[in-house]
Amino acid sequence: MTAITELAVDVGTSAACRALTLPRASYYRDRRKGAVPAVAALRPLPARALHPVEREAVLSRLHEERFQDRSPAAVYATLLDEGEYHCSIRTMYRLLEQRGESRERRDQLLHPPYQKPELMATAPNRLWSWDITKLLGPAKWTYFYLYVILDVFSRYVTGWMVAYRESAELAKRLIEDSCKKQRIQPDQLTLHADRGTSMRSKPVALLLADLGVTKTHSRPHVSDDNPYSESQFRTMKYRPEFPDRFGCLQDSRTFCQSFFGGTTRSTDTPA
Repeated sequence: MTAITELAVDVGTSAACRALTLPRASYYRDRRKGAVPAVAALRPLPARALHPVEREAVLSRLHEERFQDRSPAAVYATLLDEGEYHCSIRTMYRLLEQRGESRERRDQLLHPPYQKPELMATAPNRLWSWDITKLLGPAKWTYFYLYVILDVFSRYVTGWMVAYRESAELAKRLIEDSCKKQRIQPDQLTLHADRGTSMRSKPVALLLADLGVTKTHSRPHVSDDNPYSESQFRTMKYRPEFPDRFGCLQDSRTFCQSFFGGTTRSTDTPA
């Protein structure tokens, strides 16, 4: 390696390596191994840097009770209004960062931890699942709404309804009729649903409380916490005879009647 270094002064590194049949990569690698690591130069202290006493004064201001829930920019503006100037806003952030206090200083609202619903159906009419899906209407942007209540144990549809709209009152009526037809007793049934507006509505919640039915909901933004109803809707919509669109409300009811068989239907209009 020493010979290549001496020869490289006259003919260059590439020519010296070729003359001594040594790869240049090996030569450079050997030089890096023997090189003394460079020592990073310390940054000199700026002439206008705050002295330790001034830093403590700024931190004491930031730690005052009236500034505990305010940002450094707000503290800076307030002190300027009061005729005080200590340092720039960036310097305030830098001092807080050195103390590990540069995070959000205001109290943060944390969402409660939602537990995964783990429900088990041990017998019929112990656990129901219900949901609402859209059926395409005769024209674009027109829909019919299909409400279905499913018994998880037997997969029997205890009640269904097709309506022009999604409504908490209609859902309440369907649940109440289904519970009466199945003779549900207080503390017998658990009703599971997702977190739709109708599912979490006050009329439905009050009805379930009056009937003694326990209600559970899926976790927010988790689509597979209500798999039985979603699977049932998918089975219906992926059948070959399922139409692309329904011409009228009666057509959708006729199709659902044939699909659900002898299941009792509730209407969205008073009898």
